Amino acid sequence: MRRATIVLACSAVALASASAQPRRAATPAAYVPLAGSWESRPAAQLGLDQARLDSAVAFAIANETKAPRDQFESNSIGFSREPYGEPLGPFATRGPMSGVVIRHGYVAATWGDPTAVEMTHSVTKSLLSSVVGLAVAKGLIRSVNDTVRPYIGPVYALNAAPAPGSGTGGAFLDLFSSPHNRTITWNHLLQQNSDWEGTLWDKPDWADRPEGAADTWRTRARNAPGTVYKYNDVRVNALALAALMVWRRPLPDVAKELIMDPIGASPTWRWYGYRNSWVLLDGKAVQSVSGGGHWGGGLYISAWDMARFGLLSLRKGKWGDREVLPASWVEYATTPSKPNAGYGIMNWFLNVDGKLLPSAPRTAFVHLGNGTNAIVVDPEHDLVIVVRWISNNQLDGVVKRVIAAVTP
Repeated sequence: MRRATIVLACSAVALASASAQPRRAATPAAYVPLAGSWESRPAAQLGLDQARLDSAVAFAIANETKAPRDQFESNSIGFSREPYGEPLGPFATRGPMSGVVIRHGYVAATWGDPTAVEMTHSVTKSLLSSVVGLAVAKGLIRSVNDTVRPYIGPVYALNAAPAPGSGTGGAFLDLFSSPHNRTITWNHLLQQNSDWEGTLWDKPDWADRPEGAADTWRTRARNAPGTVYKYNDVRVNALALAALMVWRRPLPDVAKELIMDPIGASPTWRWYGYRNSWVLLDGKAVQSVSGGGHWGGGLYISAWDMARFGLLSLRKGKWGDREVLPASWVEYATTPSKPNAGYGIMNWFLNVDGKLLPSAPRTAFVHLGNGTNAIVVDPEHDLVIVVRWISNNQLDGVVKRVIAAVTP
């Protein structure tokens, strides 16, 4: 299969002649769980101190977020300053907090109900960017440094407000036609520094996390793409629609076939869009999914399946002998972006400066979403830690205690 340019070329590995090296025993393959099961091992066998691990779990349980469990209510409170805040996708009421600790691929600890399928908010973005990565790997996108416009023609939105006098029940969307948007690359969208302008699914870009005085929200100067980081779900949804146009099939289908099924995820996860995010694609109505739960929707998933995605990230895209994501894509995702060294691509938050997780190695990274939902990946200690519904400022406390449980 032809590999398209991603961003970072994989370095060549020099292979020594077999005759020049002494014969060695084969290295055992890294354990990966089969679909429907996951082997647990005692903490001591995994190089963990049981008492300290228990302390980490107890700390997590004691620091559940105080936000309402009803996710619509919680979302309404968290984004109360925003105009155009009406929900568009499904919300759900969550259960108690839950989590999983994985060491060397094996289950070391769990709490709560890891099978509970709940909103994971912006962890959805990590699945979205991975689907884009596969489009690059398959040559559907030649390079993330390409501008998006040549790949995306106008698309007919079935539930959009029709233009006056059009006589139709929908309208065409042309997301990358303005002079500013024509200069935006896939990389800009992935790194959240595009400053894409426009309205999508009835949400103006300026209405998402607006800054400064309200009378400046519509009139501020645009930033050149690639220069200013801004977390913005309207622009994330523009990327999701662009990816749908490239794949020409629903993104949940792509994710299921090429990511979630290969890593043995359960059949319980779902990826939703909005009631008005339906487009006409090759004669069929297809829903463009959202990149998070800001206005509802996004990825609904269990802690077990989050842990599988975390293990895939830890193993640099490999699941056993199968390459699910190119290692070069994982390297790109964990490379600091210029406007924000703490962000690779959505939603790979990096710890290069130690601000995100002061107690973790600088090589650690987190798939992070509101709630707080987190998949913490620590390559140095071969750890994956899934923590759901914890107070945001207490996530490092859990990670600190799990790492302290690692025995010399």
